[in-house]
Amino acid sequence: MRKPNPRSRTVRRARAVVPRPGGGSARGTVVRPRLRVGIGADAHPLGPGRRLVLGGVEIPHPRGLSGHSDADVLSHAVCDALLGALGLEDMGTRFPDSDERLRGRSSLWFLEEVAREVLARGFEIVNVDAVILAEAPRLQPHLQAMRQALAAALGVAADSVSVKAKRLEGLGAVGRQEGIMAQAVALLAGGSA
Repeated sequence: MRKPNPRSRTVRRARAVVPRPGGGSARGTVVRPRLRVGIGADAHPLGPGRRLVLGGVEIPHPRGLSGHSDADVLSHAVCDALLGALGLEDMGTRFPDSDERLRGRSSLWFLEEVAREVLARGFEIVNVDAVILAEAPRLQPHLQAMRQALAAALGVAADSVSVKAKRLEGLGAVGRQEGIMAQAVALLAGGSA
């Protein structure tokens, strides 16, 4: 008889008991959700005569983000994260700036469209985690409103959306207050694989 090796570890995997159609059960059959992760990023320059909209929330500031729609970089980054998780083309391809019907449109509308696509493909949004990179204005007082606006557009609970704000301490174009950038990660879950 072999002696057990004290250095080896035994890993036991839990096995689910799944009911069989017509009764009984199949031991060892594990039902796993399909999980998909996507990442998105967007940046726009700041310019005069524009509203500053982030996460669907208008923020008082002397300059706003330049772009074809409302240039909401946070909403755009979340859209791209969701589209990436689905394996689809990015927001610029799906909603091109050559389409005049989209000029000045609220980016929450884009989010609602992408959320409908997520559901139509058999997935649900588990969570979204996003960060805004901006030197100014101070965004902390607006983060909760952004979370709620994004969650409402996505059709998820507010605690499924996280929004943070970071300064770049003067580094690069964002640090020089020439623009604002956002990044987002999204997790989707679907039916069994």
